[in-house]
Amino acid sequence: MEALVQKHLRRTIDLRHRLHRIPELMFEEHQTAAAIRAQLDELGIAYTAGVTDAPTATVAVIGDPGKPCVALRADIDALPIEEKTGLAYASTHPGKMHACGHDGHSATLVGTAAVLNSMAAELPVCVKFIWQPAEEGGETGSGAERLVAAGVLDGRIGPKVEAIFGLHGWPGLKVGTVASKAGVLLAATDGFKATFVGRGCHGAYPHLGRDPIVTACEAVLNLQQFVSREFDPTDSAVVTVGIFHAGTATNIIPDQAGIEGTARTLTADGRRRIAAAIERRCDGIAAANDCQLRFTWKPGYPPTVNDPAMSDLVAAAAKAVVGAGQYFPIPKPSMGGEDFAYYLEKVPGCFFLIGMDPAGSEGCPTLHSDRYDFNDDAVGVGMRVFVELVRRFGRA
Repeated sequence: MEALVQKHLRRTIDLRHRLHRIPELMFEEHQTAAAIRAQLDELGIAYTAGVTDAPTATVAVIGDPGKPCVALRADIDALPIEEKTGLAYASTHPGKMHACGHDGHSATLVGTAAVLNSMAAELPVCVKFIWQPAEEGGETGSGAERLVAAGVLDGRIGPKVEAIFGLHGWPGLKVGTVASKAGVLLAATDGFKATFVGRGCHGAYPHLGRDPIVTACEAVLNLQQFVSREFDPTDSAVVTVGIFHAGTATNIIPDQAGIEGTARTLTADGRRRIAAAIERRCDGIAAANDCQLRFTWKPGYPPTVNDPAMSDLVAAAAKAVVGAGQYFPIPKPSMGGEDFAYYLEKVPGCFFLIGMDPAGSEGCPTLHSDRYDFNDDAVGVGMRVFVELVRRFGRA
């Protein structure tokens, strides 16, 4: 395996740099998909270009489709952030950048396909490669959810998948390390919008109106407090209000004020309870201030829940390629989220993390930072773990 990884590594890193230059937002990744497909064409790997409701998705299969099928997935979209890395291969698309490392994920999967294609005759399984758009989600929907609905797992697009694996570059872990855990790894990512409707008036005569700004401010403060009073102290939940809209002038009390936020939980019951609690509290605060409430709950990704057996397989594969001392079992879930969760609702699998922090450094910029860049030294790590997973899955 190592000779094949080394053979394809430089070309894979070069692809990563090309992808980094052309970041595209969710469901707009046409140049990105073209670059990935061009590389597959050069490798002689057949693929399906686009699926229902996801034309920028690419799905390839290597090996005997009569054998058990294991899937490997990478996300391909970027974020609406102006890049400030100063890199020679920095974004050429103003206001867009690969601030979450999906360029690294995508290139790593192409490199993995190159290695496994050279080993196709000896593979104990067939391998489905999924380059998925729109992990970053939003109101336009999740790429993973669309691909699942289109049949990427159940046999309508290529062989039926028995297990699936995905990775994410992770600041805070040293390059050369791998980490994961069985059970809940990442949180559900629901959102909400609350608009408080009052009665506008002159700012000098607030008693003649009903102030929605004061009402919305009270709601913001209240929503930061209730988790500690409505959730078991051993549970985890986060409520963050990230948007506040109100007003047009300093001497006008407006008719309405709106807030929007995110709610993170780790269980289906937690999702249900936090949604009900946020709406109930906003409604009560609105009523107390003689305002009306317009409330919208925005369901996001479910929790990312790793299968225990597949998590053990990742641990074994990682230890085999990076060393036992370089694999770390994650002690508790992160409140970040991932649409890889939709795959894990349908088939067993495991999502794992690979280190980004350069050796000898005190860290690197965080995910979604305008200075973040996927570490080239981690590309080979991801390729080796993916290849070893495929080899071991066939023997499991």
